Amino acid sequence: MFGQGDMQGLLEQAQAMQAQLARAQEELQATEVTGSAGGDLVTAKVNGSFELLSLDIKPEAVDADDIDGLADLVVAAVRDAHNNAKALASSKLGPMADGLGGMPGLGG
Repeated sequence: MFGQGDMQGLLEQAQAMQAQLARAQEELQATEVTGSAGGDLVTAKVNGSFELLSLDIKPEAVDADDIDGLADLVVAAVRDAHNNAKALASSKLGPMADGLGGMPGLGG
């Protein structure tokens, strides 16, 4: 069984971890990550919370006869940015990221 001192220590440790997690989440939300496709014909920018911030399509990526190709490039660029943001979250949160699959903005 835990003594009162042990429980207090565990509570303080949990509160410190919660504060550290909140700081890391704030940093991630403020961080912008870029992904690209088609040799940078399409670039997508997301924040560390996986929100799409911007999408840049170079004119040479636009072909009226190949709209599907452009759509594929957009999807690939957004997916690349998302994967880069996920890697950033894993590096910033470390082991804390493992248990966050159900938290909005941090799940995969």
